[in-house]
Amino acid sequence: MKIADLYIRVSTDEQAEKGYSQRNQEEMLLKYCGIHNIQVRNLIFEDHSAKTFERPEWKKLLINLRTAKAKHSKANLILFTKWDRFSRNAGDAYQMIGVLRKLGVEPQAIEQPLDLAIPENKMMLAFYLAAPEVENDRRALNTYFGMRRARKEGRYMGVAPVGYKNTRDKVGNKIIAFDQPQASVLIWAFEELAKDRFAADEIRKMANQKGLRCSKSNFWTVIRNPVYCGKIKVEQYKDEEAHLVEGQHEALISEQLFYTVQQVLNDRKKKLRTGAKITSDEMLPLRGFLKCPKCDRMLTGSASRSRLKRYYYYYHCISSCGIRYKAAEANALFEKELGKFRLKDGMEEVYRKLVKEVYLDATSNHRESKKKAIGEIERLNQKLTKTRNLLIADVIDSDDFQAVKTDCQEKIRRLEATVIASNEQRPNINATLDKALSSLSNLDMLYTNAPVKEKRIIIGSIWPENLTYDGKCYRTHRVNTVASYIYTVNQEVIKKKSRAKSSFARQFGVVAGTGLEPVTFGL
Repeated sequence: MKIADLYIRVSTDEQAEKGYSQRNQEEMLLKYCGIHNIQVRNLIFEDHSAKTFERPEWKKLLINLRTAKAKHSKANLILFTKWDRFSRNAGDAYQMIGVLRKLGVEPQAIEQPLDLAIPENKMMLAFYLAAPEVENDRRALNTYFGMRRARKEGRYMGVAPVGYKNTRDKVGNKIIAFDQPQASVLIWAFEELAKDRFAADEIRKMANQKGLRCSKSNFWTVIRNPVYCGKIKVEQYKDEEAHLVEGQHEALISEQLFYTVQQVLNDRKKKLRTGAKITSDEMLPLRGFLKCPKCDRMLTGSASRSRLKRYYYYYHCISSCGIRYKAAEANALFEKELGKFRLKDGMEEVYRKLVKEVYLDATSNHRESKKKAIGEIERLNQKLTKTRNLLIADVIDSDDFQAVKTDCQEKIRRLEATVIASNEQRPNINATLDKALSSLSNLDMLYTNAPVKEKRIIIGSIWPENLTYDGKCYRTHRVNTVASYIYTVNQEVIKKKSRAKSSFARQFGVVAGTGLEPVTFGL
């Protein structure tokens, strides 16, 4: 009597769409075995795809067939209803049939029976195996083209990115919409990245503290995703190149801000960013900013515990030079040094007028900038046309044309974003200016009352280069140029009474990534 293992496989979509239920297959196989006097050894139920043989139950079956020693305990048939229950990949199926035959086992489909000892039947077997494979490929291709067409129409496909959520519009169409408060935090993150003050991961940590739920790796995907400026990326397919289309969803940020962030990130790839992290112990705000006066290495900071279990904090060098300073004394002396940065009497109003003049002078040229951007767009389009003509004339090959086209289109997109931004109304800076001058007038008090994170922002804003501390005083190679002018710490500024306004305007733009609010921190 023949012994058979009955293999019953179904995937969730097939069971729902075609009715390939496990119960139906089991009934058919058991009835077949009863009619043909075949002994059933095992029933194997599988719910994995037949694209490959990497299926849990199938692997267990092969192990069982290889380890069965006695002939009476080993099956010599594996029965299933149709060949697509066995496999949907012709190449893998032929290979598995060879493996089973070496084990003395014959696979057979009861609804599509074939005597594989007859050579001509192998043609029918190829058809039975290829038909489901072709069906799978066609279904996959139809799905791919359907999703590609949807993307070209500006529809976002899949799970909504961070800051958005999947929902439906009034007529029931699937869309993505803002997911607050994460959307607002992401806007803040993009704005901070554009300022180029901190590393991207430091901004991610701050954003997570504000309520963003995003891992380190996913954050990099987020800040590179054009979805946030209202664009949908259509990937390259054969001769059709990758391109961006206008999305049907609402943009979280402007195109100009998005491309500014991309430029900042690209520049960081070319030049390794230096500087201290924004995180530190509350008692060690200067850690990462101080240099050793002996060996010129960076001082670190740590706490020592006394016998009375009290902690004392120190700044110290990690080399053998032995430099070690009490953190409390160094912090107090630094706050005293910061007290030098006070606005002279009457200077607040002077700076208010100067900033307004500089701001109006800088923004009065936005029309000229817009005109230049439009002219540059026209020039790039002409360049693209000439390059296309050279391709038609066989002067250059398609790869050279593609490189020029990609470069021109990227520049045109950024210039168009600049033109759109220039059409926006200039904001009223009075409130921002009041806020900034109030902070500048009380910088030492602002530093004293600020948390350590904001203290370190103040330090980095005023001293772009590290400080050297010798236990008695602080030395620095350079104070931020704008800070020198604003607080007249550099006495040479006082002598330049005939300085032209335009010169001041150029110096005023040197503020390192702080804009009009260098140290306001939302106060």
